[in-house]
Amino acid sequence: MTSTVPNAVEHADPQQPPITMFCPDFPYAYDDYLAHPAGLGQIPATEHGTEVAVVGGGLSGIVAAYELMKMGLKPVVYEADRIGGRLRTVGFEGCDASLTAEMGAMRFPPSSTALQHYIDLVGLETKPFPNPLADATPSTVVDLKGETHYARTIDDLPQVYRDVADAWTACLEEGARFSEMNQAIRQRDVRRIREIWSELVEKLDNQTFYGFLCASEAFRSFRHREIFGQVGFGTGGWDTDFPNSILEILRVVYTEADDRHRGIVGGSQQLPLRLWERRPEKIVHWPHGTSLKSLHPDGAPRPAVTRLHRTAGNRITVTDAGGDIRTYRAVIFTAQSWMLLSKIRCDEELFPIDHWTAIERTHYMESSKLFVPVDRPFWLDKDENGRDVMSMTLTDRMTRGTYLLDNGPDKPAVICLSYTWCDDSLKWLPLSAEERMEVMLASLSEIYPNVDIRGHIIGNPVTVSWENEPYFMGAFKANLPGHYRYQRRLFTHFMQDRLPEDKRGIFLAGDDISWTAGWAEGAVQTALNAVWGVMHHLGGSTDPSNPGPGDVFDEIAPVELPED
Repeated sequence: MTSTVPNAVEHADPQQPPITMFCPDFPYAYDDYLAHPAGLGQIPATEHGTEVAVVGGGLSGIVAAYELMKMGLKPVVYEADRIGGRLRTVGFEGCDASLTAEMGAMRFPPSSTALQHYIDLVGLETKPFPNPLADATPSTVVDLKGETHYARTIDDLPQVYRDVADAWTACLEEGARFSEMNQAIRQRDVRRIREIWSELVEKLDNQTFYGFLCASEAFRSFRHREIFGQVGFGTGGWDTDFPNSILEILRVVYTEADDRHRGIVGGSQQLPLRLWERRPEKIVHWPHGTSLKSLHPDGAPRPAVTRLHRTAGNRITVTDAGGDIRTYRAVIFTAQSWMLLSKIRCDEELFPIDHWTAIERTHYMESSKLFVPVDRPFWLDKDENGRDVMSMTLTDRMTRGTYLLDNGPDKPAVICLSYTWCDDSLKWLPLSAEERMEVMLASLSEIYPNVDIRGHIIGNPVTVSWENEPYFMGAFKANLPGHYRYQRRLFTHFMQDRLPEDKRGIFLAGDDISWTAGWAEGAVQTALNAVWGVMHHLGGSTDPSNPGPGDVFDEIAPVELPED
């Protein structure tokens, strides 16, 4: 994706190694770990067939279960709703099945190389996603304070937008050593990454995104900060992130998570669904042809978990919504951590008190979307000036971001009328899908007064507000200033030799445990951490030629800030 406000460094230089989500907090090559012929490790034969509970059937849970199965363990997946979690693809009632809407994750950067491993494994295709000013986007409209600008590239926008782009470049360079870190990640220079990041974590842990901008001479203009917040870079306006830790933003821009996004053809939910049904070629203990689906009675996960508690022998006992009670030596918990505070009755003994504190301090961002099906990609029609009659739209109106998703000329298509975050999402919360649509169409009519969007709609809208979803209560985690220590506790939880014996056996995973919450790559990486943790817990080990994340932990452990 081409950024609305581009970064300082050219992203796709064929003369250099590619940028990957080689996270500065824990620079471990998960993609190499997955690709190695020795595999992720093995467990003693005496443990083959041992049941391991996996709570949550989203991407992290399904990846963890799939890899545990390959080692010869028997994952028992619990899922409260549907397989996929926030990889949720839905259709439109009464419309062609090819028309789908991505209610959760819908765009993935090429730097997500561990995620890409599984996309390739199950044979899914991707295509460029039509973000603001991306090469795949025919045109973009920026509408701020009643002024509308039509553009195909940033050069078509007024000079002030290029000034904002330059300010962001300068801000990153002077405040975050952007080019140095970008190059170190590209080269996977662990020593250099750790040197730069250690300095920045100590310096910036207490700084907000907005404070970081204000501290830069390049952003001394309030007008520039305002435009940057409303139009932003990459995926659009970032003012909803302004209260969050600047460290969260740096992880995104360093690893190009905001760049060159692609969508999964046919819908992102296919990934966990295909892994659920996939019969791996290399598998231990289980007969050839075994899948996660075949290991579960009726081919379905167990229902929602309602209670987790410790029982004798350092076991974890799981009670589900059907009343079934089972006890396990190991459990992987991949649902959003707030579930442990509300929907699931938990013993305090499950985790050390410092981990409970970190869970309680978790900060989630709200997010909402609304999609409508339309008869064809009418936005490609031309007006009297030869411009597209409608464009990918960034605005300060209620809709904020509008995306146009076509399936080819003259074929039915989909519009994401609005994609919003935080306060902008909460504005929609009391409204029904139909009420939301009416407000959105009214807002867009101010930008496109001569376009009859309603006349092209062929079905009812579908919508989501993740903060109102009972098994999520938010879209994804976003650390506030001062939360680094909490995040470190949760991420490193898989290293259980460091915990008292009576606090071991349950492993946290999921994107909110990762350093890159909100990105599917983080869900995959923490799943692999938890798989390593369970393997180690049950007496297993990795091949010396392919050390896992726990084997090299002490060499690349996240920065540890003082507690006193």
